[in-house]
Amino acid sequence: MRIFYLLLFLVSATSAWAQSTGVLTGTVRDRKTQEVVPGVTVVLEGTTLGTSSDEEGRYRLTDIPTGSYNVRASFVGYEPLLRANVVITSGNASIINLELNSSSQQLSEVQVVGNRAIRVATAETPLSVQRINTEEIKSNPGGNFDISKVIQTLPGVGGGGTGGTAGFRNDIIIRGGAPNENVYYLDGIEVPVINHFQTQGSSGGPTGILNVSFIEDVTLSSSAFEARYDNVLSSVLQFRQRDGNPDRVQGNVRLSGTEVAATLEGPLAKNTTFLASARRSYLQFLFKAIDLPIRPNYWDFQYKVTTKLSPKTTLTSLGLGAIDHFELAVPRKTSPDKEYTLRSTPTIDQWNYTVGLALRQLLENGYLNVALSRTQLNNKLDQFEDRTTTEESRRVLLTRSGETENKLRIDVNKAVGRWQYAYGLVGQFVQYDSRFFNRIRNEVRDAQGNLVSPRVDVNFRTDIDFARFGAFGQVTRTLLPDDRLTVSAGLRTDGNSFTEDGGNLLRTLSPRVSASYALASRWNLNGSIGRYYKIPPSTILGFRDENGNPVNKGSRYIRSDHYVAGLEFLPTAATRFTLEGFYKKYSHYPVSVRDGISLANLGGDFSALGNEAVSSTGKGRAFGAELFFQQKLAKKIFAVASLTAFRSEFSGANGQYRPSAWDSRFLTSALLGRKFTKGWEMGFKYRFAGGSPYTPFDLEASQASYLAVGRGVLDYSRLNTIRLGSFQQFDFRLDKKFNWRRTSIDLFLDVQNAFLLKNPSLPSYTFQRTADNAGFVSTDGQPIRPDGSNAVPTLLQDDDPTVTPTIGFILEF
Repeated sequence: MRIFYLLLFLVSATSAWAQSTGVLTGTVRDRKTQEVVPGVTVVLEGTTLGTSSDEEGRYRLTDIPTGSYNVRASFVGYEPLLRANVVITSGNASIINLELNSSSQQLSEVQVVGNRAIRVATAETPLSVQRINTEEIKSNPGGNFDISKVIQTLPGVGGGGTGGTAGFRNDIIIRGGAPNENVYYLDGIEVPVINHFQTQGSSGGPTGILNVSFIEDVTLSSSAFEARYDNVLSSVLQFRQRDGNPDRVQGNVRLSGTEVAATLEGPLAKNTTFLASARRSYLQFLFKAIDLPIRPNYWDFQYKVTTKLSPKTTLTSLGLGAIDHFELAVPRKTSPDKEYTLRSTPTIDQWNYTVGLALRQLLENGYLNVALSRTQLNNKLDQFEDRTTTEESRRVLLTRSGETENKLRIDVNKAVGRWQYAYGLVGQFVQYDSRFFNRIRNEVRDAQGNLVSPRVDVNFRTDIDFARFGAFGQVTRTLLPDDRLTVSAGLRTDGNSFTEDGGNLLRTLSPRVSASYALASRWNLNGSIGRYYKIPPSTILGFRDENGNPVNKGSRYIRSDHYVAGLEFLPTAATRFTLEGFYKKYSHYPVSVRDGISLANLGGDFSALGNEAVSSTGKGRAFGAELFFQQKLAKKIFAVASLTAFRSEFSGANGQYRPSAWDSRFLTSALLGRKFTKGWEMGFKYRFAGGSPYTPFDLEASQASYLAVGRGVLDYSRLNTIRLGSFQQFDFRLDKKFNWRRTSIDLFLDVQNAFLLKNPSLPSYTFQRTADNAGFVSTDGQPIRPDGSNAVPTLLQDDDPTVTPTIGFILEF
């Protein structure tokens, strides 16, 4: 805290010499054709500052007093566009690219159209879509510049994976679907890994990879997906990056209690710009200082190079990667039982990267996209009994796995009159290899040394290569006078060369249709019906039995049918209300052959999801309603609030529906931000989620087998019948910005869980340990019997409140 006050004093003492002006620049394009649009008026609301885009579609505003503005773009024949809360500093030029939607509205109706400036829906996705820009990400309380955490404030979005770990994990759970049902695109290139320490076959991790300094905006679609997107059941997240500054080299350095990050950008040649960044984690030191057992340690890197080959051709190269190490340490304040449990947690070492090339060629009335990319993930886990030794005889878990995906995507997009259409192909080559060992049971002997039960291990190697392929088509048409009705229909199909029926493209035909009707000038009625497919994770496809046979080749594509209807109200150009109801029906969901339980009811741990034999016989359903309110920056205030009520249930081998591991029933979030004079800004955020369901321990079976299996035995006859307490978190953020000539600094204080609210997680089963942690306590003072009958069973609770404060600064130059 003293450092914060010292920095505040130093910059305050020199603020009198500040030259507080900045630059706003960017390019304006037609969203449908990607052609540049000259002559567009770009103004800063509440000021007399404005300009027009030139013949190359570029606009540039200079000598702007530093502060936050709403940027409005307008042009005859197009709907006005509002970009709210654009921060102008003297350190970096603000680069905001704008895409306008064409409109058939008459000039007399310009005010009616103006109220639609906040709308983020498209003709293909008219509902279940939200968008946040870079400033909303940077200033999000408790977000700590982590895009994955910021997304969790949107409607229908839960976080934290299973078991009440919402304050720790970044698993994105949308409308009752699994974390691995989402897909992520960075400038049109699919990026499977966006979080550090991702659970293989799923997602998650304590923090995101993407550098917020690169991001221009993020769009979340939780239904009505365009047919161009494959392998998606719950959401599509599109991260759009800005281009580097074409006029000069600039950059920033961010230092906080959790990380240090540096970004540099500028021109490389006349028609080429670059962005590059590197980041180093300090989370492990922060968590050690506040006595948390979590020790995440990571690096990440990111770049983007954009080259304008010709007036109609642009080539983009991008990449991101991470190096991760994760373990649990023993905190200073603990008990022998908790220490023993923590030492029995696996260590994780991962690295991953995605690199890609994207070519955009403008065509007559449209454009062509070609994207080539490669993603690789390497995952290493080690676990030993009590983690006091690395002797192989005491090994519990070993994972050595790698997954590589090489992808080629081609799509053509056209707009002719009232018609829009798109079509394309995708091809992908997947390589997956794994060496897996898991000790299911230890050897147990009685007091005389006789074998009571033998050791049981799962031990296999796998190496599979296969191709994935798909094709899609989408057509959109406006109808009725003034285009009051817009209808869009799409069809895609996907296949692969590995599963038994993977070549049958008729099995994955996935039609979808959506419609939007303008009830009145400010009211829109929207609806969509669609079928979507996802191939099971490679961890499932690659699993082999003890004889080396791939047992899951008969797995089917997981199917989800969506039915969504909603109402949208746009009272002003900066205010938006939506009300939606949804129903998702699942089939062919993986069910554990060993336990007869749907993987959706088991959830996921932090190692890997799907390393077992499964059958594609599960069913599921998720349904509910969500209400959303958004107020963009107006009178120096911005706000977001959402409420979602839902049910998520899946069935296993017995056909009975049970709550899924992420069936928290209620999700609520609210964010309020206030801009003050002289560079001050304050924000508050509150999140609530109902208690996650879990399966209790079979206490009798757990006591009898604990020495053999090293963990409690769950009572699956009571599958997910118990619920944890609710999750609640209140976050706070305070910023103070200072500006000098071509330099600025943002001092910030960010506090997660500022009110120290308790958030329970799953209990752990163990036997009570002696005070010196040398062994187990017994009821008769004798050594623990093989059946544990003289042990003292203990359920460890972990609901201690944790606050995560961080103080830091962002220096722009």
